[in-house]
Parts: sequence; structure tokens; C-alpha cells
Amino acid sequence: MKNIRCKCAATVSALLFLASGAAAQNPIIQHTFTADPAPLVHGDTLYLYTGHDEDEAPKSHFIMYDYLCFSTTDMVNWTAHAPVADIRDLPYGGNANAAQAIYRNGKCYFYISPVGVIVLESESPYGPFKDALGRQLIHPDMTNYSGHGWEDIDPTVFIDDDGQAYMYWGNNALYCVKLNEDMVSFSGDIITFEIKDREAFGSDYEEAPWIFKRNGIYYLMYAAHVPEHIYYATSTSPLGPWKYGGVVMKAFEQGSMGNHPGVAEYKGQWYFFYMNEDLPEGHEKRRAVNVIPLIFNEDGSIPELKHSKAGIARSVGKLDPYLDTQAETIAWCEGVDVACDSMRRVYVTKIDDGDYIKIREADFAAGAKRFEAAVANAAESGAIELRIDSIDGPVIGVCPVGKAHGKQPWTQVKTKVSNVDGKHDLYLIFKGEGENLFDFDSWRFTAK
Repeated sequence: MKNIRCKCAATVSALLFLASGAAAQNPIIQHTFTADPAPLVHGDTLYLYTGHDEDEAPKSHFIMYDYLCFSTTDMVNWTAHAPVADIRDLPYGGNANAAQAIYRNGKCYFYISPVGVIVLESESPYGPFKDALGRQLIHPDMTNYSGHGWEDIDPTVFIDDDGQAYMYWGNNALYCVKLNEDMVSFSGDIITFEIKDREAFGSDYEEAPWIFKRNGIYYLMYAAHVPEHIYYATSTSPLGPWKYGGVVMKAFEQGSMGNHPGVAEYKGQWYFFYMNEDLPEGHEKRRAVNVIPLIFNEDGSIPELKHSKAGIARSVGKLDPYLDTQAETIAWCEGVDVACDSMRRVYVTKIDDGDYIKIREADFAAGAKRFEAAVANAAESGAIELRIDSIDGPVIGVCPVGKAHGKQPWTQVKTKVSNVDGKHDLYLIFKGEGENLFDFDSWRFTAK
């Protein structure tokens, strides 16, 4: 799988999936291992921040260096962006454990937990994020509920309707502080919740809190047991008392030893993000992020949810194929990698014969006449075969990519296409002899 770290383009061989992406939507990212999903809705876009399990991670321990960012406006097509932060650029050490971003007062704040809790900030949800304080917001010396040295992980941040912000965190512990409006300091004492209170949290509270509010009810999701289930508790106050609500999702076959919930409301629908090991070569230290609709009962309780490979059934937006679309906008892919150069330009690479990218529900409206793409570094002659509706559906065009040895600027290649109109799933299927056919940056259709 691909390491998406900037300045290190494709260094790991692409992975060919065992199953077709015809009906699959989960895991939502297929070209690299992702973990600890943290959605953020800002404007008309849902941003998804994840940890990144490195390809070389053994089953014995995590190897996590950087944080990734993906975005969507329709919940079915996800665009990969440059990594937003890397713990190797910070002085704290540790692993890139679970994190969460939140937007306030024109800045995006990113709370990470390699060792203690650190606040990063950026003027853009895309990052890059920089250390806001030059020190830890929460230092391990400040807490000691569990008695072990890694309890200050997995921060989740919530801004209530009255403007008060709260941060919760903890492994085998659950802490909370009131954040000041600057989002980089807190007031008052650290609050310690009694996680052994079964009326509040059931049994075996572990880690990974996530808090949100719906219809006046505060929901606190968290991981419990090993392999980890996701449970929840509710309250009428962000500071409790909490009342145990039950299981959200049980550990399941091909699930993850660890799990981390993420919840967001987007375009009128609630979504539940979680993790499993359901990628080829995946295991408990090489995980994958999934998403399904979050359902509530009439009384506000949450029924037990089941893992679904199908994921999100329908788009909640419009993908306009007549606009410049990044090649790394993907509903499903097989074989390809995603890379990032020193200028934070992200593109698709490691393209071999038969690899493909699927885009869901492209709206061709009255009809497309031409297709064009930005490509580079074509070592051998290749082509982009365009099909609609399925991997073996009708061919609407074939765009040749000419041979060009060595590095070169991005070049536009074009072809005529059959008149195609209405909404279709679009398949970009790569053809050619040999490996590493070319790099692929963007594409669009035209009506002329």
C-alpha cells in the first residue's frame, strides 16, 4: 500500500484488490491504510482526517507517522489531499494516535496525541498544521487515573450551542477540560469521570471517546473491551452525569482489535465512521476506515449497527464531470497509488495495466463529447479506457497517452467520446504494457 508522505512519491507497490468494487463502498479508502476517523463538516464539504498505518507495520506494534485528509461533497467520492501533519516534524515523539480537527474563528485546530495532547493550527482545513503552543496542552504529568504512561490519547473536541468548547480524552481513563475561546488553552481543573461506574459506562471502558449533540441530548461514544466494541452513553449536560446507552457496533469478523468512532451530520443525514481490517494484507496494525448511516430510534436511542461493505447507497451531492476533477477523487480503486510532491501536489501513480478508478454518479447532463486528462512521466505507451455503469460496461472512449521518457511537465491528452448523458458510474481503466505506465493528475469532460 502507498505511503502518502510528501516528498516521497510512490515507494511501495500498489495493491490489487481481491474483490470487485462494483458494489463495494467500504472501506472508503483503498490505496492506503487508514485509522481513527475524525470527520469535520465545514461549509459544504465533509473533511475526514485519519491516522495512517504504515505498510511495514507488523502485528506486534503500530507504526504511524502522519495524518491524512480526505474530502467529499457527496459521501461516495473521496478526494485525497496532502498529509496535514507529521509527528516526525515535532519534538514530542510517539505515534500519530487518534486526533480530531475543529474549525473556529477563521482557523482550523487539530488536536493530536502522540505523547500527551498537542494543538496544531492552520488557516485551512487542508493544512498543513503547525504547532500552536510549542508545548503540550496536556502533559502526562497532569493525569494519573489509570497508572500507565499512555492514557493521554484520543482527544475529541466539541463546541456547544452556547459557544463553550470542551475536550475529552483518555485510554483506560476519561478526562475533560473546558477550552477557552482561543482553543489552545483551558480554564479550571481537569475533570476525571469514573469509568468504572457501570450505570454510566457499562463495563470495560477502554478509549477513543467521541462526543456530539442531537436534539438536546449529548452522546458520548467510546471503545470498550478488546477486540473493541463501540458503546455509547447519554446526558443532558456535556459534563454528565452519563447514562449508559448500550452497544453501537460489536466487534465483528474482519473487524479491528482497536476501533474508533467518528460521527457527523452532513446534509441532513447522520453518519457513523469506524475501522476494520478489511483490506488485503490488512491486520490489527494495518486498518481501514468505513462509513455507514447512523440511525436513531424515536426516543433518541441508537440501535445496534452492523458493518456494511456496501457503505453509503446513494450520493448526497453532484459530481460534475465538466469541471476539473482531481484524479485522486475516488469512489473505489484497484491497483493504483496516490502520491504527493514537495509542492503538496497530489496525484495518482503506480499505474499498471488493468488498474482502475471508479467514480460514482457522475452527472453528464445533456451529453459529453470529449475527454481530457493531465498526465506525466509516461515511460511506455498507454491509454485510459472510459467505461460507464460497470467495469465491463459500454466503452465511451479511449484516451491514448503517448510515450515520453524521463520527467516532464504535466501534459494534456484528449479524445472524443461517445455521446453520453445522464448519471452514470464512470470507470477509468488503465491500459498498456509494462509497469508504471504514467502519472495522472486530473481529468474533465467537455460538451463541445
